[in-house]
Amino acid sequence: MSTAAVPPPRTPHPRVVVIGAGIVGCALADELTSRGWHDVTVLEQGPLFATGGSSSHAPGLVFATNPSKTMTAFANYTVAKFSRLDLDGRWCFRTVGGLEVAATPQRWQDLKRKLGLARSWGVRAELVGPEECARMWPMLDPARVHGGLYTPDDGLAKAVRAGEAQARAAMSRGAAFLDHHTVVGVERGGGRVRGVVTDRGTFPADIVVSAAGFWGPAIGRMAGVDVPLLPMAHQYAYTAPIEGVDNPPELETRRPLLRHQDRDLYFREHGDRIGIGSYAHRPIPVRLEDVAEPGADAAAEMPSKLEFTAADFEPSWRDSVELLPALSDSKVEEGFNGIFSFTPDGMPLLGESRRLRGFWLAEAVWVTHSAGAAKAVAEWMTEGRTSTDVHECDMHRFEDVQLSSAYVTDRGKQSFIEVYDVVHPMQPPEHPRPLRTSPFHQRQRELGAFSLEGGGWERPHWYEANAPLVRPEDEEAVRDPWAARYHSPIVCAEARATREGVALYDMTPLKRLEVSGPQALAFLQRMTTNQVDRKSGTVAYNLLLDPGGGVRSDITVARLEEEFFQVAVSSNLDVDWLSAHLPADGSVVLRETTAGTCCIGVWGPLARDLVQPLSGDDLSHEGFGFFKARRIHIGHVPVLALRVSYVGELGWELYTSADLGLRLWDTLWEAGRGLGATAAGRGAFNSLRLEKGYRLAGTDMTTEHDPYEAGLGFAVRLDKGDFIGRDAAAAAAEREPRRRL
Repeated sequence: MSTAAVPPPRTPHPRVVVIGAGIVGCALADELTSRGWHDVTVLEQGPLFATGGSSSHAPGLVFATNPSKTMTAFANYTVAKFSRLDLDGRWCFRTVGGLEVAATPQRWQDLKRKLGLARSWGVRAELVGPEECARMWPMLDPARVHGGLYTPDDGLAKAVRAGEAQARAAMSRGAAFLDHHTVVGVERGGGRVRGVVTDRGTFPADIVVSAAGFWGPAIGRMAGVDVPLLPMAHQYAYTAPIEGVDNPPELETRRPLLRHQDRDLYFREHGDRIGIGSYAHRPIPVRLEDVAEPGADAAAEMPSKLEFTAADFEPSWRDSVELLPALSDSKVEEGFNGIFSFTPDGMPLLGESRRLRGFWLAEAVWVTHSAGAAKAVAEWMTEGRTSTDVHECDMHRFEDVQLSSAYVTDRGKQSFIEVYDVVHPMQPPEHPRPLRTSPFHQRQRELGAFSLEGGGWERPHWYEANAPLVRPEDEEAVRDPWAARYHSPIVCAEARATREGVALYDMTPLKRLEVSGPQALAFLQRMTTNQVDRKSGTVAYNLLLDPGGGVRSDITVARLEEEFFQVAVSSNLDVDWLSAHLPADGSVVLRETTAGTCCIGVWGPLARDLVQPLSGDDLSHEGFGFFKARRIHIGHVPVLALRVSYVGELGWELYTSADLGLRLWDTLWEAGRGLGATAAGRGAFNSLRLEKGYRLAGTDMTTEHDPYEAGLGFAVRLDKGDFIGRDAAAAAAEREPRRRL
């Protein structure tokens, strides 16, 4: 129940061309053909099915636990599907269990958090002590660990076998798999994809899916589509035969898969040897032009396997011996640097391009999540929505500033480093910062802003200048070191200052759109759940639903003139969703104004006392009611004032152009001195909105929830006319919610 796609031209069987016959391409062909789309052609530049890409050398460890609910769901589906597969009687997945050990107190606490996540998302898991860890892995030194997280249903996947098994199923339904077809171009026309050009002919298509793995950016360039993906080398080594490790070749391993994440290592048995994977080495980006095409020469049959850099592995070998002392009698017998795909946030790239309709991405997906991601894309293409919320994977989640090659490289390297790190949910990227700043940035620095990052924006979470406002009770709450990260008692003081006085909040990162034109009203009525046909100068709280009635986002729509609206949205995904549904005749114009404007939230019981003396307009409750909008002046600054509040207090959002932003801040700041006005950050903002019960899209509610489950039925007007998701919302209104927030 997630992002919808603009449907392809309606034919009995849309012609689909999938680029890449790795694990994702094979899974997607299977998922599509099982849904009745039989005109599917999969093009592969290498051989079938050991294509030479990442799938061909993947070590096959499948751990379902993940900080992301979506990725956990993908892994669970992959395990269930692969467990049912075999290839000529040979297994595609073996359940051997997984064991993550903790060598530090911090990791042990993290495993306790992981246990909670696993259980809440349907993954069987339990914490075990050091001796039990050593029982599962007799080579392990129990004195080195605090314990482990055991997940009995994890296991080993044979990617090439699973790929071929799914491909055979797809071919039995009509799909074609063609090897040694190198894609050299993507045909376009009328804003849509028209076909794929290879060195052996052209293949007409209504839909093209890039499942090319780390070659994805090259395919994207042919289509004129950004694919923010960085190929990176990852080390994998094999020991010499080890005494006591004796597995039948057909089984490969009897012991659980082992992760030693404090040292960025994982282990699995290979018959009589141990395989060791390491993320501990320096980031090693790979240029596509340095990777040979499959079949170009004998060495290039596996172009994704680069020469092993032994010096990079030496620290990892020492760490491996420390955890598994029996390795001291062995050695690294062989190894390679395998290429994998990394994105700026470590998540996959799924969805249909808006630059080229019919061109889809199914990229940066590892074997663990392959079948689940393919299922989501197949649902998305055939039904217009997915059963699992995929907003974290949507290719349109990035801002334009996050698509530069420099940004993708910097953040891709960091994603590699953080694969096994204990990453706090609020932990911001370190580089590049600062990237985007509001006009108030200098004043915020003067106030000692502690900022985190979102969408590239520097966003103050509290201000050290407010430390004198902290009271003893603000420091009484006991927080463990994890909960104390990215928190300060100053947050409590700023929240109280908002509740009791007035505070200024930088709301500039809130995305703003102008929607105008003769069909603007009809367009917004069609896209949203609440009544938008109101008098000019009014604001309406709204939901964006997917076709199945799932909550994509919540937005506010301010009608400023008969055919002119300002819309505040949550993220770039909302911009993409609205843009994708614009009328083709140009009767509606959508323009994002975020970068050229700014916003200050003035909130608290003294908000009117601060703002009224600065304006000649009547800002009384009678003169300027709740959910109203008006253009006024604050001192010398023209602003658009919206009487709305996400913190549950009296006040306004004040918008002006970026060039006047600093003047607006200074005007409000100077006038607020006598009232004790303070600056407040996102920490107080989030605390106050939680107290008020205001929802946060993507966190409190996703497409997996309908409006009534989310507690937002009041924002749905079923009698206003048709809108996206109306039928599903009407059905949901008739039944008792399965759950309620």
